[in-house]
Amino acid sequence: MVLKSLGLAAALALATALPSFAAPLKIGVVPGAYADAVGVAAAEAKEQGLEVEVIEFSDWNTPNLALDAKDIDLNFFQHQPFLENVEAEKGFDFSVVAPGILQNFGFFSLKHASLQDIPEGGSVAIANDPVNQGRGLLLLAKAGLITLKDGVGFKGTVDDITANPKNLTFTEVEGPQLVHVTPDVDLAQGYPHFIVASGAFDPTSGLIYSGVEDKIFNVSFVSRAGEENDPKIQQFVNLFHSSQAVKDQIHTSFAGSDKLYVLAWLLR
Repeated sequence: MVLKSLGLAAALALATALPSFAAPLKIGVVPGAYADAVGVAAAEAKEQGLEVEVIEFSDWNTPNLALDAKDIDLNFFQHQPFLENVEAEKGFDFSVVAPGILQNFGFFSLKHASLQDIPEGGSVAIANDPVNQGRGLLLLAKAGLITLKDGVGFKGTVDDITANPKNLTFTEVEGPQLVHVTPDVDLAQGYPHFIVASGAFDPTSGLIYSGVEDKIFNVSFVSRAGEENDPKIQQFVNLFHSSQAVKDQIHTSFAGSDKLYVLAWLLR
């Protein structure tokens, strides 16, 4: 009996010392390519003994609130500038765990064939969060539709427009919802993975695209600070990066078009 008691005590001590994989790894995503790819990786992870629960959010605010509240362990929807902005605004303390997907966002129109056709007083739907709105405005400035204050960069807002020759009117919309208002405006900022997920129109039909050269805008895996080396998180991210099925799903989720995205973890 003594030997059995000692064996049980040792087993309990060992179980306490080793990381527990019993609780599922909870990952927050948004619809489209990110949810699709994480779903494929989650299925493969289960075969390796890692349970993953994929939780889908419809906006860009709740995934960080859920991460901060410890309702999820990881999220996969945001790039670093967006993260830094929300940390400054909300006081969150998060860490980028690993790179993910860098997508080529653009401006789309279901009414006009070119940017030159956008009419006087035309309506433009643009992202409502500071960083993605700034990126959209920079792209409109590149197209010659507006002029921005010097030096505002991707932190610019509609208040930083200094010239608007066509007197365009701007409507600020939550990023994931932009695809749904595109039919109602002359021009809309758009994200290919949301467009593919909606099936609303061709994601390769953008009138102008941002390009995929700036690696800082890749959508990354984000955890709470200090938890980025958690064994479950590292196991999942390594699987995600190495899985051919994940790569195939990402390609499918971006309409099979190499011009709409790059795999950021392969960039040097």
